[in-house]
Amino acid sequence: MNKKKAVFHTLGCKVNQYETEAIKESFRKAGYDIVKEDEPADVCVINTCTVTGLADRKSRQFIRRAKKNNPDAVVAVTGCYAQISPREVSSIEGVSVIAGTNEKTNLPEYVRRFTETGEKQIRCLNTKDISDFEEVADTVSMGKRTRGYIKIQEGCDRFCSYCIIPYARGRIRSRSLDRIKEEAENLISAGTGEIVITGINTALYGGENGKADIEPVIKMINEIEGDFRIRLSSLEPTVIDAAYVKKLFKYEKLCHHLHLSAQSGSDRVLAAMNRKYTRKDFMDIVETLRSFDPYYGITTDMIAGFPGETEEDIKDSISMIKRAGFSKVHVFKYSRRKGTAAALMPGQIEPDIKNQRSEKLSLAGEEEAKKFIENNLGRSERILAEEYKNRMLFGKSGNYINTCFHCEEKEAYSLLNRFVEARMIKEYKGGVYSEIIK
Repeated sequence: MNKKKAVFHTLGCKVNQYETEAIKESFRKAGYDIVKEDEPADVCVINTCTVTGLADRKSRQFIRRAKKNNPDAVVAVTGCYAQISPREVSSIEGVSVIAGTNEKTNLPEYVRRFTETGEKQIRCLNTKDISDFEEVADTVSMGKRTRGYIKIQEGCDRFCSYCIIPYARGRIRSRSLDRIKEEAENLISAGTGEIVITGINTALYGGENGKADIEPVIKMINEIEGDFRIRLSSLEPTVIDAAYVKKLFKYEKLCHHLHLSAQSGSDRVLAAMNRKYTRKDFMDIVETLRSFDPYYGITTDMIAGFPGETEEDIKDSISMIKRAGFSKVHVFKYSRRKGTAAALMPGQIEPDIKNQRSEKLSLAGEEEAKKFIENNLGRSERILAEEYKNRMLFGKSGNYINTCFHCEEKEAYSLLNRFVEARMIKEYKGGVYSEIIK
């Protein structure tokens, strides 16, 4: 008897990608083969995103595409869009199963129930009632042996005025240190070179107990034996400050790279966003990182077109980008999300103005990213070699620069998933070309 087949598509953040890998494992345990997206399948699972209106549209497009490509398949939808808008998802032709927050790994069971009864399965808990961290897998490698992701935390209580995620993900829930350690040890023993710590708001780890503190997680993983490094996917300046960041410098396996979401360089806009820090607070963190290491990689997010935003506010954001010297700036156009405070604010910005301001922020970010790479030329960095193609090895530096270097095939496969000391020589396709230091 042939095994049933399941196919997956993921939209959105690294947490969604992590959870999709865990859902795949639950289907494997239920007896399914996992196939590629262009292959026929019995079940199509779409893990959705709802962070912007565009994310909603993309989610709907992929749901419809899945049914078109596999007309006889059971279409199962999960993720944040499914949690926030289950009725809207249910109205899409062909959707048979909907599973929201803390229901993802139950998808095989809900598919089974639909198959046996023909009754549509809509399983979305009220996020206000969810208090447990959903254990989704023992080990998630995200398909790459070189990098393993560990989800340590779920939910957020910051309620930034533009953000729908606290409503989609619910209250703060933290994973136990024992389970985090178990997954980290499994990944490291399997040869993983980089452990990436992720969550909806990782800085809020432990916050449900009255005090958010991610340091115990870093300390515990740092003490595990092995040649690997630790990367924090992000820390929120709404939670941590410059003094807290200093406490992390002593962990030698922690990469010199942080993603700090600025969102705006204007104090007036930050207050309207309910971000709970000032421009000075943010820059104090940046200056603390750069005092420790002038080549520290700092990436960020910026929003263009927030309600009531002026040209002066955009100038403040551009000046922050230049002053901080970010290595990468992700620019998002403000998206009005029903149910958030910002959706009701006066002064909603017209799309063409959002586009213009987004372009200004992106240009400033690109200029600073180029400067960051130029400042790193001539330096040696420890690179984790991740991929070999066209006689080139590709990987990332600790401060998050894409790097490559020439390597003959006979040597390349002995270096894959190992750390290589290399000197950065010149710019190359948005990253750097390096030479191995013999």
